[in-house]
Amino acid sequence: MKAKKMMTEKKTTYHKPVLLKEAVDALNIHPDGVYVDVTFGGGGHSRAILGKLGEKGRLIAFDRDEDAQKNAIEDPRFTLIRSDYRFLKNFLRLHGIKKIDGLLADLGISSHQIDEPSRGFSTRHDAPLDMRMDTGQRKTAIEVINKYSEEELKNILETYGEVKNAKNMARAIVKAREEKPIETTGQLVEIVSKHIPQKLKNKVLAKIFQAIRIEVNEELESLKQMLKQAQEVIKPGGRLAVITYHSLEDRLVKRFIQSGNFEGVVEKDFYGNVHVPFKKTGKFIVPSKEEIEENPRARSAKLRVAEKIQEN
Repeated sequence: MKAKKMMTEKKTTYHKPVLLKEAVDALNIHPDGVYVDVTFGGGGHSRAILGKLGEKGRLIAFDRDEDAQKNAIEDPRFTLIRSDYRFLKNFLRLHGIKKIDGLLADLGISSHQIDEPSRGFSTRHDAPLDMRMDTGQRKTAIEVINKYSEEELKNILETYGEVKNAKNMARAIVKAREEKPIETTGQLVEIVSKHIPQKLKNKVLAKIFQAIRIEVNEELESLKQMLKQAQEVIKPGGRLAVITYHSLEDRLVKRFIQSGNFEGVVEKDFYGNVHVPFKKTGKFIVPSKEEIEENPRARSAKLRVAEKIQEN
């Protein structure tokens, strides 16, 4: 097929896609359908989706990271948009699309972002405290660490990192920055490590960095907005497939699929009839032992799939 021949077979180490076959199969792809990959990254999921589309099919992908643009696929059926997926509906409308047949989201950060020292996402490198997924945005982790109040820092660590001694951590950060600004990941690690038992050090550091990253990028708010818009643009019978990596985002996705909101409260009409936009297609899916051995970063992944319910 001509269109398929034009699709590049480019291999990339930018990011190894998690649950690749499972996620793409979950979309139940129609060859002439319109699909959206809101987390393009290295393009692994997008290439697999394109492989199932016919000449009339279409794939729109989103990624706010400038580095991901280098992985763009040369294919007439493909469009890559550099934007936060919270603007899903606006950009679809801009491209003349009102309804789609399915949407895939692989949440979290890419291997490239973790492994690139200058991005400041990893505890393994001493680098500037950046943590921006979109390097064009103004707020960085330096601002969060040095300008947020002790109470704000405590709340972020508790809410987004589920850090048990968040109060002590926040106090230590504030005390340290009074002497000099905290500008690198190495400085932050040194400050908070004094309050972490050695055997828990790596686990707690990961939670702290996760919390700060979520705040910098407003990840949970973006996820909420994207899911609400997905409900509006996915056709009845269309699929929503979301891969999560930690309990905070997974809880939001689970509740939204179950109830259509993020509180998990199922709404009923006057007659007691339940109104929800999606129905789950089965139990959540996790990576196989083989995949986790090959890609350890997949170990916490969960794939939840839902189908848009026919509108009355």
